[in-house]
Amino acid sequence: MKITNETIKKTNDKTMRKSILFVIVALVLTSVVACNNKKNKADGTEGWVETPVRDTRDSTIYGLCGVATSMNTLQMITDNGDTLMLSTEIAQEDGRVFGGYKVGDRMAVLADLKAKRATMVINQSLLMGNWVMPNPIDGSSEMGICIKDGGIAESINQSSIVYKTWRLNNGVLEIVNVREEAGNFEEKESFELLYLSNDSLSYRDRETIYEYKHPSSVDPYAGFNVDLEEGSFDDFVM
Repeated sequence: MKITNETIKKTNDKTMRKSILFVIVALVLTSVVACNNKKNKADGTEGWVETPVRDTRDSTIYGLCGVATSMNTLQMITDNGDTLMLSTEIAQEDGRVFGGYKVGDRMAVLADLKAKRATMVINQSLLMGNWVMPNPIDGSSEMGICIKDGGIAESINQSSIVYKTWRLNNGVLEIVNVREEAGNFEEKESFELLYLSNDSLSYRDRETIYEYKHPSSVDPYAGFNVDLEEGSFDDFVM
């Protein structure tokens, strides 16, 4: 076959047309990708990574205080049947031992991952019971909350708020109540424990600190301007 200048020209034309076609196809694909990228930016999906749901499960250890408990060590017989020996030094240093502990008390404890050191200790046996404060309106009566076994909560001398349930969730006291002012809808409030003893309970939310006593330890003359005079045995002799 004889190769002439015309043949070479035709071959070059075909090659050039193929090159131009390739460039056009490449440009079209690039445009499509660019449009998709712009769309992703517009709808906020570019680089989007699903945020994992925060684990809010209660990690509290529940159980009874065992006989091997000492000043700095809490033996717990957990509800799962395990026996743990927990150092309470960290919790004591941080002021996060609420109510102390003695053999037989029901306890709620937060601990490290190895369940060797307690970071927070709550005596549930002391937490449960009637807790009242003087009525802030006139101080002539008591009002408060009754914390019962089984997660039951009740109001004491309060008509505007009805306590329903309570629980401890990772060291936070959660109370479900119904308020008249809120349209009688149930709402859950969270409180940080501040103090707990045989006769005192204190906790707070973001705005208010609540301080309670057992009914027997509340001053019966709270809210009254009463001066008590000292008496003698002769005052009662007829």
